[in-house]
Amino acid sequence: MENKLKYKRVLLKLSGEAFLGTRDFGIDPHFVDGISKELSEIINIGVELVIVIGGGNFFRGKAAEKNGLDRTSADYIGMLATVMNSIALKDSFDKMGIPVRVMSAIEMPKVCESYIRDKAVYQLKKGRTIIAAAGSGNPYFSTDTAAALRALELKCDVVLKATKVDGIYTHDPKLVKEAQKYPQISHKQAITDELKVMDATALSLCMENKMPIIVFNLLEKGNIKKVVLGEEIGTIVS
Repeated sequence: MENKLKYKRVLLKLSGEAFLGTRDFGIDPHFVDGISKELSEIINIGVELVIVIGGGNFFRGKAAEKNGLDRTSADYIGMLATVMNSIALKDSFDKMGIPVRVMSAIEMPKVCESYIRDKAVYQLKKGRTIIAAAGSGNPYFSTDTAAALRALELKCDVVLKATKVDGIYTHDPKLVKEAQKYPQISHKQAITDELKVMDATALSLCMENKMPIIVFNLLEKGNIKKVVLGEEIGTIVS
């Protein structure tokens, strides 16, 4: 089965909002366990997995800035929110017996390991999943940008952007019935047309380094496995 993998080492970007599940705030353990089960399927067929999670289910730095909080302080709070999500996902993996390491861009040795690139590569080669927490460790950079950065540092084959829709559309399909789905699009067009796949910094990083991005529906069971096996679902940004 391993030889049939189209993507061997992948970076999966999960939104913090996804962790809400059916809740209005915080983490839905049932949703997290469901995601862990889906991810275990690709891990068990040989995928080397790096995960970056947002923190929007707890805190959004840009929104807090608009309400008067200093942007740098707000971004650091947001980074801590991503660590909480990362620990929750690790706990779910642990219960399933999947070897995983949480590596944070902000040092907090009593909670998780510090992110060190060479150590992360070593763990991936040993078959352990990496959850890269706390974004890039720098304010003013989103978790999308952190995902692009980690994908490049760790020489991933692709960035998988898991969303609530099945790809990229000309307009928001929830608002515009005539919206057309792109099967494939360039990084440049995604930036120019402001299609909100990822932020412009993340897209530029991927474009300059020829890193493909696949945007797909996280909520449809089996999609993650289909993507790594090369099935044409979602939208490819390349």
